[in-house]
Amino acid sequence: MAMAVVPHRESSSSSFNKHLDNGKYVRYTAEQVEALERVYSECPKPSSMRRQQLIRECPILSNIEPKQIKVWFQNRRCREKQRKEASRLQTVNRKLTAMNKLLMEENDRLQKQVSQLVYENGYMRQQLQNASAATTDGSCESVVTTPQHPLRDANNPAGLLSIAEETLAEFLSKATGTAVDWVQMPGMKPGPDSVGIVAISHSCSGVAARACGLVSLEPTKIAEILKDRPSWFRDCRSLEAFTVFPAGNGGTIELLYMQMYAPTTLAPARDFWTLRYTTNLEDGSLVVCERSLSGSGAGPNTSVTSQFVRAEMLPSGYLIRPCDGGGSIIHIVDHLDLEAWSVPEVLRPLYESSKVVAQKMTIAALRHIRQIAQETSGEVVYGLGRQPAVLRTFSQRLSRGFNDAINGFNDDGWSLMNCDGAEDVVIAVNSTKTVGTVTNPANTLPLPGGILCVKASMLLQNVPPALLTRFLREHRSEWADFNIDAYSAVSLKAGSYAFRGLRSTRFSGSQVIMPLGQTVEHEEMLEVIRLEGHALAQEEAVLSRDIHLLQICSGVDENAVGTCSELVFAPIDEMFPDDAPLLPSGFRIIPLDSKTSETQDALGAHRTLDLASSLEVGPAMNRTSGDASPSTCNGRSVLTIAFQFPFENHLQDNVATMARHYVRSVISSVQRVAMAISPSGLGPHVGPKLSPGSPEALTLSQWICQSYSYHLGAELLRSDCQSGDSVLKQLWHHPDAILCCSLKSLPVFSFANQAGLDMLETTLVALQDITLDKIFDESGRKALCSDFSKMMQQGFAYLPPGICISTMGRHISYEQAIAWKVFGEENNVHCLAFSFVNWSFV
Repeated sequence: MAMAVVPHRESSSSSFNKHLDNGKYVRYTAEQVEALERVYSECPKPSSMRRQQLIRECPILSNIEPKQIKVWFQNRRCREKQRKEASRLQTVNRKLTAMNKLLMEENDRLQKQVSQLVYENGYMRQQLQNASAATTDGSCESVVTTPQHPLRDANNPAGLLSIAEETLAEFLSKATGTAVDWVQMPGMKPGPDSVGIVAISHSCSGVAARACGLVSLEPTKIAEILKDRPSWFRDCRSLEAFTVFPAGNGGTIELLYMQMYAPTTLAPARDFWTLRYTTNLEDGSLVVCERSLSGSGAGPNTSVTSQFVRAEMLPSGYLIRPCDGGGSIIHIVDHLDLEAWSVPEVLRPLYESSKVVAQKMTIAALRHIRQIAQETSGEVVYGLGRQPAVLRTFSQRLSRGFNDAINGFNDDGWSLMNCDGAEDVVIAVNSTKTVGTVTNPANTLPLPGGILCVKASMLLQNVPPALLTRFLREHRSEWADFNIDAYSAVSLKAGSYAFRGLRSTRFSGSQVIMPLGQTVEHEEMLEVIRLEGHALAQEEAVLSRDIHLLQICSGVDENAVGTCSELVFAPIDEMFPDDAPLLPSGFRIIPLDSKTSETQDALGAHRTLDLASSLEVGPAMNRTSGDASPSTCNGRSVLTIAFQFPFENHLQDNVATMARHYVRSVISSVQRVAMAISPSGLGPHVGPKLSPGSPEALTLSQWICQSYSYHLGAELLRSDCQSGDSVLKQLWHHPDAILCCSLKSLPVFSFANQAGLDMLETTLVALQDITLDKIFDESGRKALCSDFSKMMQQGFAYLPPGICISTMGRHISYEQAIAWKVFGEENNVHCLAFSFVNWSFV
């Protein structure tokens, strides 16, 4: 039986109807509830006609009024909502409880660290006093000796278990103790929605990072995922287990050989020869710890490692503890010595940066586990009907193919072409006739010739990597030749590499970005790019000439510290299968922070956001106001470019010449763009730019607001903002898209706030090439033309709801648009301003 509220049981039909008339709840039989539940599962909110039909079709419901049926469905929906909310709150409560436990442990660790520092301070004071007394007395000498830990030869199997136990102890002292002086990672604040608590080392040998977080997976599953390092660590080329044998407590000891890609063409790759120890602790925790082994000739044959520099892994690993109610708390420690002495001095900050290790390894591991957990729970939604694992594999294959092209390992079949050493680009050739590699065998395609790779690395000054990457992604026509993209696409599809195989095609210069998926925190996006083309020959006009590229874009958040920005793409067929071969090309931009700036306050990394704050691009990413940082505005970064081209054997020289010229033109275009978006190096074609906090920016913002108030009799911003700087910031963060255009015969945009840039999907650089008529559809242009004279006469106009178009070709709807004249000095009309209210992508 089921009921809502029943004072007592009624036995007669007349009493039943009486209670219905009085509006009281009644008792339902099990059959009635079952019938109602069946309907609810199909339609939780049936219409009046559906409820009446239900009563007609189900005789057992014939004695219940339609009004009462309606009340039952309302109550049922309410119970369902309450059940979901209760489940959500229980999940949040478990998460907060675990986070509270994690923070309390972190607090205890910090208190221990404070106590240790106080003790060391007192000890040093005592030593100084003793040294002073000894100097005065002159009767004794002070000798300080540092105990040296002898490195044992790992070739002796009897010592492996002892080394494993020492590795475990040292790792735990880093994960939960005070063996390393940890400081909070700039820009990473703990909280229930954050990736975790992230810290980097301060004043220790090598570079180290640590992360603690909550994951809704069991410890054994987490350990299985993390031990498969090539699946989540993009810089890991290969991981091979040479020896595996059991240890105590059900654990295992493994001897591993790992190869890491070099991030640029300017330094060799790294490899490691390590011992990995997996064991269970008495409290039920699972530990996977690892360290490098010593000994001459350790590891595989030296001929295999000729292109690598042997690096050292200090005690590192994962501590995974089960949580009450499911899930796990994980502690991750990565501690490396990357042998910075072996790279050019300008690149050494990259190998001495704990922030880079934190982003590439520690945080990447935590993010990958969270991604798997959310995919398992069904929280992640992907496009085009692709499974999450398939899309994740596509991203990994693009990244690995790009890394293989940059490194050009001999065992993959790569060799350098003849050059005189004075070339600004490096050309490598692979004649193995497959697009795959020994470490990426799934990516294979028989070729009648081979692959050419043209690559180069260069330094950039004062160019934000995230900003440059976003510009390259959103404005491909500024640097790419679509006919070269067509050559690669047609070559891979048809197996023909001759130039004569290309049909005459005109490309519109427009691109359409179709999202496939993105990681949980949106730090990486996987998408399909369609480049629109049209056949020039009339008889082929009906044939599609569109080109499709599979692309990953990462590192576009300007506030992320130590992040590498990448844009990697490969030509694909329109209906690309899951095992489609990929030939990736692209860009990688890595910031070069000096080691002395590792532990600076995170607030210094944020730039002031105002009306024209150095060409902000794309959606806002948790930006906050702050002062300009020297490391941000005056930093250096290294740009690495690698482009791959298929060829036939008899056309190798022709393709090499074409590829060399093309990559040089790409480099020239990128340098021109970099100069344009650099805060200190504007090119003449960009036009005037208002620097952060400049009087011009403040003045323009006040003109916009004052003119709005004059014409419309209302305030655009809150009335409590008085100073120009406050007006500037409020205008920049205004939710409506506000844009300004010139009063020329062909109005061109000169300014947009952050919402305006997001709406048009552009930057302040590219904005100045967009004319007013390009953003409206046909009906919008007609409405603008009809109201333009009215606006010029009375100073403002209200435009009806309509559709406008972004630079990416996406349609945007808005509820209302307001246009008004902006008065400048001496009441002259300076420009026109537009405000698009409640806009959204269709």
